[in-house]
Amino acid sequence: MTLRILVTGGGGFIGSHLCQRLLNSGHSVLCLDNFSSSSPRNIAAFASNPRFQLIERDVAAPLFTEVDQIYNLACPASPVQYQRDPVHTLRTNAVGAMNVLELARSGGIRVLQTSTSEVYGDPNIHPQPESYWGHVNPIGLRACYDEGKRCAEALFFAYHRQHSVDIKVVRIFNTYGPRTQMNDGRVVSNLIVQALRGEDLTIYGNGSQTRSFCYVDDLLTGLIAMMNSEPGFTGPVNLGNPRETTILELAHLIREHTHSRSKIVFKPLPQDDPRQRMPDIALARERLHWSPSTSLEEGLRHTIEYFQQELQTSTCS
Repeated sequence: MTLRILVTGGGGFIGSHLCQRLLNSGHSVLCLDNFSSSSPRNIAAFASNPRFQLIERDVAAPLFTEVDQIYNLACPASPVQYQRDPVHTLRTNAVGAMNVLELARSGGIRVLQTSTSEVYGDPNIHPQPESYWGHVNPIGLRACYDEGKRCAEALFFAYHRQHSVDIKVVRIFNTYGPRTQMNDGRVVSNLIVQALRGEDLTIYGNGSQTRSFCYVDDLLTGLIAMMNSEPGFTGPVNLGNPRETTILELAHLIREHTHSRSKIVFKPLPQDDPRQRMPDIALARERLHWSPSTSLEEGLRHTIEYFQQELQTSTCS
C-alpha cells in the first residue's frame, strides 16, 4: 500500500536516509526541515523525485497537511548543535512534539517519536532497559536535549491517554553513517575526519567511557518496523547496537581503518558525559523481531568512504 508520509527533520542525517528508504519503498514523502542543523545536500539525491516534497519550515510552527503517517525526527542531535541555542532546542522538542501530536489527533494519524538514549542520562543501570527512569541532570549543559526529549515522551503519552492518539516511541542509541556533518561534534565523525586529515585524535576523559554504535541502515529498519507494529504497542523501545565499545577502542579502530598515523590526545571530559551507554534490546527483538546486523567494522568502512569523498569535494571546491 502506498502511503503519504511526513518526516519532520527529514533533511538531517537520519531523516534524509529515512526519506530515501521510504521513497525506495514506493511511498510519497513530505520532508519538513528548516535546515538549522542539517544541509539541503542530504536530500539532493532524491529532491527531484515526483513523490518527494520539501516543506522548508520550523516544526515549532503549527502544521496543517494530510498524511497517513508521521515520523518526528526534528531536533538538533549532537552536543555542538543542541547547545548552540538551548532555548530553541527545548522549543523544538516540546512545541514541535505538540504540533505533530495535534496534527495526528486532528487526522487520526499514527505518529512515531524518535526519542533518545539520552533520556537515561549517566545511567546507574547497565545495560539500559526501557523500564529504567534515568539519571539526568535537569539543569546541566545537556539538559536542553535530555530533558527536552523526556518532555516530548511525556507529551506523547499524555496525548495517547487523553486523546487516544496512535503513538509509537523509540529511543535511539548512538547512530552513525554517511551524511553525518563533519563538524557536528559526534564522536565517530570527529575521529574519522581528524584521522583522514592527519590531525590528533581527540579523546575526552581517559577513553574508558563506553558507547554502542548502530549503523544508520539498521536503525531505519527498526524505525519502520516500529511504525508498522501492531496497534496498541506504543513503546518506548530501545533501538541500538548492544555491542559495547570504549571510546579509546573506537579511536584505535578508526586509526586502523583510515591507515592514519595520528596521535591520540586526551582532554577533560565534558559536563554530564555518560560513563556507560548500551541498550537492552530484548523488547525490540521480541516485539519487532529486530536486531542490528551491520558490524562496527563494516559500518565504519562505509562511513570512512563517505568522509573521504566529502573531504575531496571540499578540497576541490
